[in-house]
Amino acid sequence: MALGFGIIGCGMIADFHARAITDIRSAKLLSCFGRTTSSAKPFADKHNCTPYTDLSTMLANPALDVVTICTPSGAHLEPAIAAANAGKHIIVEKPLEVTLSRCDAIIDACKKNGVQCFTVFPSRFHESSKLLKLAVDHKKFGKLSVGDAYVKWFRTQEYYDSGAWRGTWKLDGGGALMNQAIHTVDLLSWLMGPVVEITAQADMLAHKRIEVEDIVVATLRFKNGALGVIEATTAAYPGMLKRIEIHGTQGSAVLEEEDIKIWEFAKMTTADKKLVARMAGRTKTGGGAADPSAIGHHAHAELFRDAIRAIQGKRSNSIDGAEGRRSVEIILAIYKAAESGKAVSLPLKRDPRLSYRKTGVKR
Repeated sequence: MALGFGIIGCGMIADFHARAITDIRSAKLLSCFGRTTSSAKPFADKHNCTPYTDLSTMLANPALDVVTICTPSGAHLEPAIAAANAGKHIIVEKPLEVTLSRCDAIIDACKKNGVQCFTVFPSRFHESSKLLKLAVDHKKFGKLSVGDAYVKWFRTQEYYDSGAWRGTWKLDGGGALMNQAIHTVDLLSWLMGPVVEITAQADMLAHKRIEVEDIVVATLRFKNGALGVIEATTAAYPGMLKRIEIHGTQGSAVLEEEDIKIWEFAKMTTADKKLVARMAGRTKTGGGAADPSAIGHHAHAELFRDAIRAIQGKRSNSIDGAEGRRSVEIILAIYKAAESGKAVSLPLKRDPRLSYRKTGVKR
């Protein structure tokens, strides 16, 4: 029997959710919620579901099993808790929320109500990402030495001007790092393991009328002793595909969006050589590097299928609230290190107090 899905928020990313749900035989899109009829009805008409402008009414539907949260980042908490209190499983777009305390409130509400929380990290569900994770887990790289992440994208000033919430601390939670690079931050920490120390610099170099950074560079020390770098920007014209590099004493691999560009090991097998040829040319879109809508929904569909299996008890939840919280913690630590000019240790004991949340990025 198909699970009933509802979507909260009717913007661009909600469209990807709707298309992904429609592709899944074990899911049915029942409803959507928007704050106004002018936003909810066109979305509902497009995706053949019922529109609501009263959230409690939508959540009261007993046929509704799962709700996906597609509101601005800093507005995930309230609808997520409402859905959990109504007994609905929730799938929350990245980031889980923009502070650790708000992440924890979502996690606690789900535990209290006996529902599952999933964070939307579709990059984990690309075949190339899973192959890279498998190689790390099987010690194919030997001792890990370096793990780097690069998100050199481009966003116009018009992009930031298109919504009052864009580029704000309250609703965007940050800039190039929190909004654009969080998928890659998640992948890097998923592959390399926990981060224990960070130094960083951040700035706003190419945009106006925003509160947040459009470029950040951080250096990391992982718990396993390896070092790494995260570079994120929305000021790199024309925008390049996101890139992950993993290096160790016995091998190196480079992942560019969905393509494996380098796969070299001290002990190369026939399967390794075939893999390099098979995993090239997988990226069919711009990956969001210059156009936020230039992504596919196939990985969202795989993520939702995985979530359905977890809800049905057929597998464990691999992208739960704790996984979503981890990348937020790393990003907040990077912001704190950039502001203070000092190394910041993880785990954080509490949400960092960032003075430039009100005054703008320090130059």
